Parts: sequence; C-alpha cells; structure tokens
Amino acid sequence: MINYLDRTVLGIAAPQISTDLHIAPAVMGIVFSAFSWSYVAAQVPGGWLLDRVGTRLTYFFAVFFWSLFTLLQGFANSVATLLGFRLGLGVSEAPCFPTNSRVVATWFPEHERAKATAVYTVGEYLGLACFSPLLFWVAHRFGWRWLFFLVGTVGIVFALIWRGAYRDREDLDSTRTGATSTPLRWGQIRDLLRYRQVWGASIGQFGGNSTLVFFLTWFPTYLAKERHMTSLTAGWNAILPFAAAACGIMLAGWGSDLILKRTASPNLARKLPVVGGLFGASTIILANYVHGDSLIIAIFSFAFFCQGMTGLGWAVISDIAPKELMGITGGIFNFASNMAGVITPLVVGAIIGRTGSFFYALAYVGAAALLGALSYVFLLGDVKRIVLHPETP
Repeated sequence: MINYLDRTVLGIAAPQISTDLHIAPAVMGIVFSAFSWSYVAAQVPGGWLLDRVGTRLTYFFAVFFWSLFTLLQGFANSVATLLGFRLGLGVSEAPCFPTNSRVVATWFPEHERAKATAVYTVGEYLGLACFSPLLFWVAHRFGWRWLFFLVGTVGIVFALIWRGAYRDREDLDSTRTGATSTPLRWGQIRDLLRYRQVWGASIGQFGGNSTLVFFLTWFPTYLAKERHMTSLTAGWNAILPFAAAACGIMLAGWGSDLILKRTASPNLARKLPVVGGLFGASTIILANYVHGDSLIIAIFSFAFFCQGMTGLGWAVISDIAPKELMGITGGIFNFASNMAGVITPLVVGAIIGRTGSFFYALAYVGAAALLGALSYVFLLGDVKRIVLHPETP
C-alpha cells in the first residue's frame, strides 16, 4: 500500500503541479514516465541484491529510500528537480515486488500462494481506495506539496517497523529456500529467457500493467479535465474503481487456490483468472462511447476490477521461477511488466497533447490488455517450476 501511494500520489497532485510549475500534458507524461525509467533499469540488479543479502535488509533499505525520495518531491520547484526525485524513487522501489514474490515462495506452500499474493497485492488498490478522498482534501486544503510530505513520512516510519519485526526464513530455518550468494552473471538471464513461461508471463503482465498505470497516473487528470470534476468530487469518484480492483485481486487469489485444490491443475488455476481479467480490462475503451458520470465510473470500475485479477501474475512467477534465481526471475518479470510504466504515460501524454482528448488514449490501454491476454493464451505454456541446466549456478 505504501509502495503504490508513494509512486502514484503524483497523479493526484498532477493538476495542481501542472498549473504551479507550468507543465504541458506531453511534459507531464514524461514526468509520470520517469519513475519507470529507473525502476525498470534497476529490476535485475535489484533482484540480484535480493538473492545476495536477503529479504529483510533489501526491503528495509528500499522502503526507507523510496519514502525519502517521495518526501523530497514536496520540495520540487522545477521539472528538472521533480524528474530527479522521480528517478531516485524508481531505483529505490525496484526490489519491492521481487521481494514480495520471494516472501510468498519461501513462506507459503503452492496451494496458498495465490491467496498470499492477493493479500499483499490488494494494497496497491486499497491505499488509493481508502485514502483518495483524504489525499484530494489535503491537496485542496494545504496544497500539493503536503501530499508528498505526508506519505513520505509514513513510509519512513514503516521502514523502521519492518527492520525490527521481519525475519528471513533462512535466519530461522537451516533449510536454504532459494537464496544464493553467487555473483550475478548475465548468462543466468540468458538461460531464463530461453523459457516461454518467462516471456508469456512478462508480456501478459505488461498488458495488465498498462491499465493499472493509466489509473495510477492519468485517471485523476481524466476526471478533472475530461469530465470537469472538482478535486473533491474526483476524490470520491476515484474510490469505486480502486475498491473494485481490490475486490478483483482478492477474488482471483481465493478462486485460483480453490481451483487448484479441486482440479490439481496449475494451468487452469493460475491462467483462467488472469486471462479473464485481461479480456475484461480491455472494456475500458467503452468509456469513449457513453455519457454520464455514473456510467463512466461504472465502466472504469469494471475494467479496473478485471485488471485487479491480473495481479495474480505474481503467483504465476512464484510457481515458475527456479528456486536458486527467484530474485532475478522476478526482476526480469517486473522489468517487462513495468515497461508499461515507461510507455503508457508517454503515449497517453502525447495523444492528449496532440488531440486534446482521451479517446485514443483509452483505445491504446484496451489494446495493450488484449495483447496480454493473447500472450497468456498462446505463449505462456505450462505453469510449472523451471529447472535450469545443472551447469547453471
């Protein structure tokens, strides 16, 4: 929850920042995208760090520094300084989801991993669902800078709590469950990329993440500019889509584990919710053809509910990653999926700057979701643990 509040609070602040710092839509698209430049670039190194030093220390430093860079954004007085802090935020957040995936893989048996994945992934949506009205009110009452001061401080406090409370399983159990202290070798990445499961899951997550990134970046601007809502009205209308997405991931998690227990088929249990979610997320394009705020919010809520189901992709990667390279596999997966964070804000910003409308932007987001669905259907193959060749460390 803290992770996504820190990376997405810029979306809530964007209308005010655009006015105060005189930022055009295309340039704001670059600002939104900047986080993902460094986030994507640091995925594999972050995964290697996780495999080398363990979950507890990796997560502590990640949370502390990403929260610090969030707080510093409140002092930004130009596009250049804002971009610099966003790049620092991206590097710091890079180990987050590979770490989450490793926690699930090391602490939970296979038939509980989807539920566990759902429990931590739901934080992506609950943070904004629960706190959007408060955050919009803070921006309205105190100004956009206080948004960054508030959420950054909360994250720093949590980093200290994590450092004191969490223990790596290897510290409590003599069984090594996947950590390795071997140096990073690019040959490991090459070997992993030979497997269709890695490609299929990664492209699929790119498709789902494109919808997610739209909601986390341009959605508040859509409500303010395209639908002409006030900041407080936009805050309340933002609750339903994010709450719907939270329900989607929880339903997918519980449903996937239930299917696995009853059918013993990882393919059916893991792929069915994600494929259905990706096809459902593509319905976001229907918002281009209806009028009325209530109907618009209903369409967005359904599309985001379905996108929430695609969060189960992290359970898929937990099931297929080689035990000795969980961090690097998660890094490759997150690298590909978060290319959506690089591309989507730029494409949407360029479209709005050129056309003055979100019409083709929503068409792009829907098409990306369809691409992800096709990747799961035709490319992913069997959901089973990858066993590397004996000569691969």
